Amino acid sequence: MALSDHPSVQRVRAAQAPAELAKRTLSAAEVRELLLECGADDVALLSVDDPAIAGQRSEINRVFPEARTVVSFVCQMNREPVRATVRSIANQEFHETYDSVNHAARNFVREMQDLGHRAVNAVAAFPMEQENFPGKNWAVSHKPIAVAAGLGKMGVHRCVIHPKFGSFVLLGTILLEDEVVLEKRVLDYNPCLECKLCVAACPVEAIGVDGSFNMQACYTHNYRDFLGGFGDWIETIADSKSADDYRSRVPVTETAQMWQSLSFKPSYKAAFCISVCPAGEDVLSPFLEDRAAFVERFVKPLQDKRETIYVHEGSDAQAIVSKKFPNKTVKTVSWMNLDTNGVSVLFSMRLGFQRRQSKGLEASYHMHFTGDRAVSGTVAIRKMAIELDFGLKGVPDVEVRVSGPVWVDLLSHKFTVQEAIAQGQLQVEGDPELVTRLIHCYPRYGRVTHGALAEPA
Repeated sequence: MALSDHPSVQRVRAAQAPAELAKRTLSAAEVRELLLECGADDVALLSVDDPAIAGQRSEINRVFPEARTVVSFVCQMNREPVRATVRSIANQEFHETYDSVNHAARNFVREMQDLGHRAVNAVAAFPMEQENFPGKNWAVSHKPIAVAAGLGKMGVHRCVIHPKFGSFVLLGTILLEDEVVLEKRVLDYNPCLECKLCVAACPVEAIGVDGSFNMQACYTHNYRDFLGGFGDWIETIADSKSADDYRSRVPVTETAQMWQSLSFKPSYKAAFCISVCPAGEDVLSPFLEDRAAFVERFVKPLQDKRETIYVHEGSDAQAIVSKKFPNKTVKTVSWMNLDTNGVSVLFSMRLGFQRRQSKGLEASYHMHFTGDRAVSGTVAIRKMAIELDFGLKGVPDVEVRVSGPVWVDLLSHKFTVQEAIAQGQLQVEGDPELVTRLIHCYPRYGRVTHGALAEPA
């Protein structure tokens, strides 16, 4: 049969060409109204060429090269379940809202498709691109897109705060082929109150009183039931000599929790920073009426909660959890995701920095990482804070030349700075003791798997 004689071909050619429907220019108001009807609670649009998302353009193009418009939207979480000290209730609310985000985006994309417009739902909170794990395994970065679109601002807790719904939102992104006529939304203030209740509630002090963020602490505890903790759990099984040996390392409750995350969905250990946040017009009144009562009702129960807190040996969290939260039990873990290429090692120096361990250290370093993806950068430790720049700046106190794998071994305490220098694996211009002090600003890593925690934009 000739292609022109096929019944499907004849029906399509006889029908009105779908392309004619797609020629009509969409307006931002139309897109917004339709997505709200599909289940979103707020919507904002921006051009893919907007300078504010220049750092996200490569991943957008990877997902949908034809994209001309980026649609950012939020779905609300119910506040009281998220505030519950019972983690199963809080996590269920997260999971249900993730489903709502996906359903809203999927229904919208179907409506666009039926109207002859091409669109891609780029939500995909789970599953992710796990072939990239432990590197960046999410397809599109929703937070910077939402901020650029005017849907909210980043709070002290590093979550997007919506001006009306506060922190109780989950984000989604849709990519449209059409170039939509739009007027970009501008949010000219940050809804964050800087009340620091998130600092008070965080069980691992991932959020510093000075506004710093300890990514390592948050990742190690809050995401314990995700792939990082799963890897540690699996290797603990492999290291165990018997069932009794395994049980001495992993309590039955932890085995049950891992089973639950594998059979149902991964569960957050905390997210307390979101649950205590009073920001947002719909959320703010109780905090304004009686701040002490707000703290007593929503913050103190989380502080007093009896639970296991997962930390790295030598971390700030290990040092402060028992003192700050006497009801909580500390468990050290050794598994860490670190790539040994130069770019990843340099970038991870900011992510793993432990501010409390740096007390008394005032020094700048020119770091030269040799080998795979060699790179040079400047690291400065001042007043218990780290500054990191790709490239060499200023006159350093110490100049360090080392391969990525050797540096990771130093962080793992497989040998000392003096031993590495003696073996010719580390070159130091300046006081070697300052390099030792720098290493002590990071947790003591045990088992290290290869793969970057993240990559710089």
